[in-house]
Amino acid sequence: MSLKDLLLAPRLNPDEVASLLSPYGFRDYAMADANLQSMADDPSARRLLAEFLEELLLSLSESADPDRALNYFERFTRAAVNRFHLFSYFKDSPRTLGILATAFGSSPYMAEILIRDPVYLYWVTDSQTLNRQRKKVEMGRDLARALKTIATTEKRLDFLRAFKRKEMLHLGVRDLLRLCTVEETLVALSNLAETLIDATCKVCEEEMLRQCGAGLKKTSNFTVLGMGKLGGDELNFSSDVDLIYLYASDQDEIETANSGRINAAEYYRRLSQKITTALSDFTGEGYLYRVDLRLRPEGKLGNIAYSLDGFRRYYQSRGETWERLALLKAWPVAGNRLLGRKFIEMVRSFIYEKPFDNQALDDLRKIKQKIDRKITLRQQRRRDVKLGFGGIREIELIVQALQVSYGNPIPQIRERNTIKSLALLCEYKLISSEEHTTLREAYLFLRDVENKLQMVNDAQTHAIPAENEDLSACARMLGYSADSKQATAERFLSDYYLHTDRVNVIFANIFSADRPLRFRY
Repeated sequence: MSLKDLLLAPRLNPDEVASLLSPYGFRDYAMADANLQSMADDPSARRLLAEFLEELLLSLSESADPDRALNYFERFTRAAVNRFHLFSYFKDSPRTLGILATAFGSSPYMAEILIRDPVYLYWVTDSQTLNRQRKKVEMGRDLARALKTIATTEKRLDFLRAFKRKEMLHLGVRDLLRLCTVEETLVALSNLAETLIDATCKVCEEEMLRQCGAGLKKTSNFTVLGMGKLGGDELNFSSDVDLIYLYASDQDEIETANSGRINAAEYYRRLSQKITTALSDFTGEGYLYRVDLRLRPEGKLGNIAYSLDGFRRYYQSRGETWERLALLKAWPVAGNRLLGRKFIEMVRSFIYEKPFDNQALDDLRKIKQKIDRKITLRQQRRRDVKLGFGGIREIELIVQALQVSYGNPIPQIRERNTIKSLALLCEYKLISSEEHTTLREAYLFLRDVENKLQMVNDAQTHAIPAENEDLSACARMLGYSADSKQATAERFLSDYYLHTDRVNVIFANIFSADRPLRFRY
């Protein structure tokens, strides 16, 4: 009995089906067989599928989840315009089968993008597309050209959402195939977000000017600051974007044809709300980004936008320790970049010149204790890659605390990006070369894990799975070999615990309560 008998022989019994499919890692043989039969629902397609069936099943067996991958293959073939032509393409391009199996087995999110727009298959699997990373200027140029041809704000924003879908497919496939490093993926995700936020800002600004009948062609005294991972060029696959809205002065007035003048604070408040809504609204084309504005003064209780003087007054009188760390990553991502850089210059004294004393250290320890309590209550202290024991947050706190503490006498260590910051801290002897290697390797490993977790369903999750089946699938997305699921899961967990244990030792050493933050090596 040969593999082709699954499709060409008279109906096989369940034991025969199981015998033929068992080498390929399926859990549900009956469902796998049903999917194959559905894919070959006419004689010509059936014969053609039989010719590349072995290549297809081998590709599926190497995916993170063969059952899931085949389910999406079946749905994708139903969505295709011409199944016979699609199968002919698969027969001549085994590499395409491997790419699709990888994507379908790893990410329902990416599978749904391809099912919605099957023509993306030929674009995303083309070697010229796969082997190059899109540049920010290139994406911005493409968007500007396209948006000029679209009349309404609603349709423009939907175009941006569709644009994001396609670009995320490209980024996700490149990442899963290991055609780029973890660092390159983080930068690419940040570049895409910055491009889309900038385009959204322009669309909303034009709409505001139309609504107000403003006499100005554009407002030049407003900027959007990216904070957190966006500001550091290290965004997650499914991340909130931390934003701050800034305008130049409360004394400005916007001249309008309809109502004379609008106070700048009111105008920019409305513009900021419009941008936030445009980014976060979910339509038939999806959404752009979840927006987090809690890093602004007063958090949820504060104004949505502040003037430069408003920020200055707040940080001089009420700024807290955690805000000094948060501002390390501030960077203009939309609007008037010059105004954004003025903001960055302005806050440097608040970040670096104020002493980083025992009270500041105690503030950070309390923040960490609060995080630990929350994660412990969720029973995820050893499974949350971001906030858990030895996780990403501990690395970030090490880097940021040392930067704020020593950034005044050693301005060379002022850097937004975590990986680059670690290198500078090592260069200037604030961490040892061994600590640098440990923290760098752990950070890249944990960020890779975090991206793979979020890539599955475009969901903001940070907890590694508890079940062996899901844990093994995650490990295989990360490149662990596809042997027994138990062994794969165990090897991944062993590496995860090794990295997080090492990070926590360094964190505990640097934040020790019985000595200053750090001595110079």
